[in-house]
Amino acid sequence: MAEFGGNKSAVGPPVAGRKAASGGAGMSLETHRGEPVSNGNCSVSDTVKRVQNESSCESPTWEGTGSDSASKPIPRRSSLIKDGSRAGRERKKTVSFSSSLSEKKISSAADCIHSMVEGSELKKIRTNSRVYQRYYLLDTGLQALCWEPSKKESDKARISLASIREVRTGRNTETFRTSGVYEQISEDCAFSIIYGEIYESLDLVANSAEVANIWVTGLRYLMQYGKHALDMLASSQDSLRLVWLEQLFSSAADSDRQEGMEEGIHLQSAIKLIQTVNPGVSSGKVEHRFKELQRVRERMCSLTLDNGSGVKDNSENKRLIERNELVTKQEFIEVFHDFCTRPEIYFLLVQFSSNKEFLDTKDLMRFLEAEQGMAQVSEETSLMLIQSHEPSEEGKQQGYLSLDGFTSYLTSVECHLFDREHHTVFQDMSHPLSHYYINSSHNTYLIEDQFRGPSDISGYIRALKMGCRCVEVDVWDGPDEEPVVCTGHTLSPPLALRCVLEAIGKFAFVASEYPLIICIENHCSHQQQKVMWQHLVRILGKKLYTDPPDEGESYLPSPHDLRHRILLKGKKLGPGSDDEDGEVSEEDEGAEMCQRMKAANSGGATPGGNEKDMVQKSVSFTANPLHIPPKRFKLLKELSDLVTLCCSVSFIDFITSSETQEPWEMCSFHESLAVRLAGESPGDFVNHNKHFLSRVYPSPMRIDSSNMNPQDLWKCGCQIVSMNFQTAGLMMDLNTAWFRQNGNCGYVLRPAIMRQEVSYFSADTRDTVPGVSPQLLHVKVISGQNLPKPRGSGAKGDVVDPYVYVEIHGIPADCTERRTRTVTQNGDNPIFDESFEFQINLPELAMVRFVVLDDDFIGDEFIGQYTIPLECLQPGYRHVPLQSLTGEELPHAKLFVHVALTNRRGGGKPHKRGLSVRKARKGRNYPALRDLGVRAVDDVFKMAAPLLREATDLKENMQNSVAVFRELCGVSVVANLMQCVLALGSRVSGPDGAPLLLFDLRDHYPTLEPQGPVPDVLRRVVSTYEMMVQASRAVIELSDGIYDRILHIQTMAMEFHEKLQILAAKEGLKGRKVSRALESFSWNITILKGQADLLKHAKAEVQENMKQVHDAALTGNLTKESAGVRRVRSQTRRGQDDKPTASARGPSA
Repeated sequence: MAEFGGNKSAVGPPVAGRKAASGGAGMSLETHRGEPVSNGNCSVSDTVKRVQNESSCESPTWEGTGSDSASKPIPRRSSLIKDGSRAGRERKKTVSFSSSLSEKKISSAADCIHSMVEGSELKKIRTNSRVYQRYYLLDTGLQALCWEPSKKESDKARISLASIREVRTGRNTETFRTSGVYEQISEDCAFSIIYGEIYESLDLVANSAEVANIWVTGLRYLMQYGKHALDMLASSQDSLRLVWLEQLFSSAADSDRQEGMEEGIHLQSAIKLIQTVNPGVSSGKVEHRFKELQRVRERMCSLTLDNGSGVKDNSENKRLIERNELVTKQEFIEVFHDFCTRPEIYFLLVQFSSNKEFLDTKDLMRFLEAEQGMAQVSEETSLMLIQSHEPSEEGKQQGYLSLDGFTSYLTSVECHLFDREHHTVFQDMSHPLSHYYINSSHNTYLIEDQFRGPSDISGYIRALKMGCRCVEVDVWDGPDEEPVVCTGHTLSPPLALRCVLEAIGKFAFVASEYPLIICIENHCSHQQQKVMWQHLVRILGKKLYTDPPDEGESYLPSPHDLRHRILLKGKKLGPGSDDEDGEVSEEDEGAEMCQRMKAANSGGATPGGNEKDMVQKSVSFTANPLHIPPKRFKLLKELSDLVTLCCSVSFIDFITSSETQEPWEMCSFHESLAVRLAGESPGDFVNHNKHFLSRVYPSPMRIDSSNMNPQDLWKCGCQIVSMNFQTAGLMMDLNTAWFRQNGNCGYVLRPAIMRQEVSYFSADTRDTVPGVSPQLLHVKVISGQNLPKPRGSGAKGDVVDPYVYVEIHGIPADCTERRTRTVTQNGDNPIFDESFEFQINLPELAMVRFVVLDDDFIGDEFIGQYTIPLECLQPGYRHVPLQSLTGEELPHAKLFVHVALTNRRGGGKPHKRGLSVRKARKGRNYPALRDLGVRAVDDVFKMAAPLLREATDLKENMQNSVAVFRELCGVSVVANLMQCVLALGSRVSGPDGAPLLLFDLRDHYPTLEPQGPVPDVLRRVVSTYEMMVQASRAVIELSDGIYDRILHIQTMAMEFHEKLQILAAKEGLKGRKVSRALESFSWNITILKGQADLLKHAKAEVQENMKQVHDAALTGNLTKESAGVRRVRSQTRRGQDDKPTASARGPSA
């Protein structure tokens, strides 16, 4: 069965200014006998299309009231649409301005109610999993909701608006949750009407999210104002927007006015005014729209100028022509509405404004706290935002944020998806150097391919400015006794070493103060090594770090200790070569590429063959690394002494490294070898990288300078993954985004599970990570703005058919992608309205990538992308600035999304942790400890088993009780408790308007008390809330004791760590059994540490939950009057300028 309201085909909803899609009305739906029906696609009924698309539609009984809704629409050009209906027409990819610019956009309650009176086809969901298609509409008196066809009598197939208690969005009623078609229903297209004394529900699914928004907004408006709704709609013509636009027009008219000129403003002035509000809109499109309106005006005027004899007044005709370059106030307002109205933002505004056309300071406070995750919010905070973003003076004076002001705020940097705290160094920089990922460049001097591409100093300058902290310098003998930098055995031109070092010295610390590593591949003769040494000492001077390492240290110094220092990575003489030069093995990473190119050239390349032929022949050889025996050369003692913390050594195997390698020694891995080790020994690779730096360089097969996937090596803990910075694409997007999360300083702290001395982590895990609780990432792709046509694409003119991929990159268990449907022929403001959910098993290593593509018959083309680490996501409604293939920001091109994280544990910022999601499994999964086969150690771990069960029960009971309470509040799984309580406030009013339920906030745990007799559904809410408080209290009271006992057992077990192999030998374990015992020991320690941390986070979550309940009760006026009750500010969420706190305090009022 197709997904209800969530069509994935190239169909766009023809509602509120969007084009109808092909096949939109040609489908046949089986509606009799109550059989389930397929949604087919996201079209709406012909009647709704006629309402929203016909040029001659008449308003209902309130015609003449608000200017936006009552002004007569401009007819479309008859050459494009003759019959007013676009149903069933084939959509061809052609350029069309008229039809797309003339459609009405929803921006007022009048627009919504106008559509509801005309009606829509909606699907009714029943408890027996049956689906009925019905036609729903408002009666003309706006007193009742009616539907047809129905077996009921006509007077019963209706719901009085006065009986409606709540209009609930999403699949958040018992009927939806128990329906067999739940998974096939789009969350964004579903809504429910709760009505009557016993809180019955009418559960509906629209054909598009926008149709659902129209019904929800209109019904809530009618509920809010009741019999005064018509009066409120009539007064909407005095809206903030209209007054502001009239003032804007008058001001421009005064400056443009000339003697004898009629009232109006110049066309170019009008275009500039619209572009100040929507700078991404094309001036050509705006001009075309104005001239379209002027042609209509000409035709109207020509009719009035006709004197009845067929002869027109020539003087009046001439005057009409002179007016063509002028824009009237009505035309300006209409075109402004077309290009500067975003219906998706209007629907969001009325959701928080109690159905007003603006947000007041309290509404804005509620939005900032409940949706945007902001703490320390006050009415002063709201007023400051209003003063910054509201364009109208009236709004600023009254403290109102209009639709245009709200749009300005949501598109500002304050609502960027990327957390601004990460623009500066955010992480602890005092860990050992081996605990960080390091931004690294490969053959930095090359700016194109690896074989004959040009070399340039700009390669170093660009990389260093991008935050690169590890550059490569391949040094060879040059002319005139001057060493040069180049790739040996290739056709790439050389650079003077002196110039390279001067550029590095100048730009080394422009982007970051943390240490820079220069990887020197030395191929020089003894004489030119002396020149190299002189250049290094003279040019880099005191920046060079030459202090010998401490022999007793197990780790390298930290980036903080090495600020503004340059480390040389290279070969070093052994300890027995005091004051003498000596021989070492030569590093030559380019030798394999040279051998392959020679083999390709000698293998039949034609004399006139080009480089591409040679490359293809070289690639045709085996992909396994060639074994080229290393040469030996004499190394200058003074040059050797400059290498201290990054001494190059050859890798043999992990056992040898663990026994003989020193912390200041590092191995360089060929890409193919590194990937093979990651697949064969992922756990050993991770453990190796806890103590030692590992550098991975691209395969010589990558002659075109393509890049490997850095995530494949980061998941093994490899710190230095060398990238070809000159090659744009997915891999470089991942690398650039990853290092942006820590102030772009070039260093990112690795996940804790990869740093702990004893821990178990397998890089190729395809399941949950022991000791880390999975998180659910919820992403709703709402819309796009100003999406350009793909670069170099001219086949479709300016037409764009966009769709969006949301990709997750991380460990194998996390890697996945989802895509939206295609919106046809709309790059200006395509509406997607699709929600996705991803389970993230290792949040600290996950990245999210948004990719926008143009759907084409031949091949989809790239429009833009944005990649961001999961740790940098800001929750709530956010805009995503799109970037080009080469990483530059596309002007004004954005995606509008909603992001939420639930069940977030073990990492990240506390304020972003949402609530837990109840597991669907019947049984409860308890963490399992492994037997080592060593009795003394196993006895210690067995002591922890009951504690782990108790800790799991505490967490699960609290999480389940929160989930049940959330369900009864009728909100989605992404909602926090503040949103739950605020949603509850909308339905607890009694007949006299007084709330039936109130919170008593005098205790640490707010209590929910009935204020007299209440319906059964509210009694269930009270009892569920009491269960949640009881489970939360148990976490607070018992978690500390369990936490301490688990850590005590962990400490006892760690006493066996150093002598574990001896104990295993005494038990008779040998070979693989010893290795398995060591692995099981690491597993158990990881489980104990992880479960203790999760229990600690559960306590912090309970404290946060109680604070949210407290603040929401105050915000929603659901509190009993009591002295001394004040607003509690969350300690685990932060305000605009606050840094995250180290810990959370206990619940208090």
